[in-house]
Amino acid sequence: MKERHYPAISQQVYLFGTCVIDLFMPEAGLDAVRLLEREGITVHFPRGQSCCGQPAYSSGNPEQARAVALAQLDLFAQPWPVIVPSGSCAGMMRHHWPKLFENDPVAGPKARDLAERVFELSEYLVRVLDVRYPAQPQDNERVVLHTSCGARREMGTRAHGVALLDSLPGVERVEHVRESECCGFGGTFCLKHSDISGAMVKDKVASACGTGCERLVSADCGCLLNIGHAARHQGAPLTVEHMASFLWRRANGIAASEGGAQ
Repeated sequence: MKERHYPAISQQVYLFGTCVIDLFMPEAGLDAVRLLEREGITVHFPRGQSCCGQPAYSSGNPEQARAVALAQLDLFAQPWPVIVPSGSCAGMMRHHWPKLFENDPVAGPKARDLAERVFELSEYLVRVLDVRYPAQPQDNERVVLHTSCGARREMGTRAHGVALLDSLPGVERVEHVRESECCGFGGTFCLKHSDISGAMVKDKVASACGTGCERLVSADCGCLLNIGHAARHQGAPLTVEHMASFLWRRANGIAASEGGAQ
């Protein structure tokens, strides 16, 4: 993996909210904004943004993915970091948008410039902002971490999630035996191979519950939707929460019952 260059702190950033956050977990997007604003940063949210194009791209439809990406290349015109509260979407924008336009003399340079400015949220919080969250009067929590396949293998951001959770006063992160495995979501994979996907997420839920923890934290909403729904369907005592919401809640002393976890 190419070593990442981390810039100086910018007082202004863009947020790429992702379509899954927009449609299913808007509070996670708002909490990401709150975390950045807490550090004195102004967050800009271009209204024309939509999907990163990953569903089409991973399904073997690069032309459709290219059209989705092309419609957004000019939305992030200022030389500010683009913060993405999803490792898989950040990976699509950083690694695959340049490939989609590698032979395009106009869109190619734009995609490459944008890719250099894309950061997954936890990566930016740790490596650029070096955040610190003081102890707040609230209950101790034991949690398990889930890192999406894209975040772990393309973006290398598991280490950032670990660092954030381990730095939180009153939070104990517990590793589980299937932490490195896919949850079975995989975008359209869960639709095309539902039996395999169902078996994978069943194993993931059992592994998390086997630690005795009742909360799973992840920075990817697709995984959270899959794991959370499976846990409810199985009647498993496992609550899921986006990393941004978990961090915001713990940093402000908000009880879990008030924090909007799924």
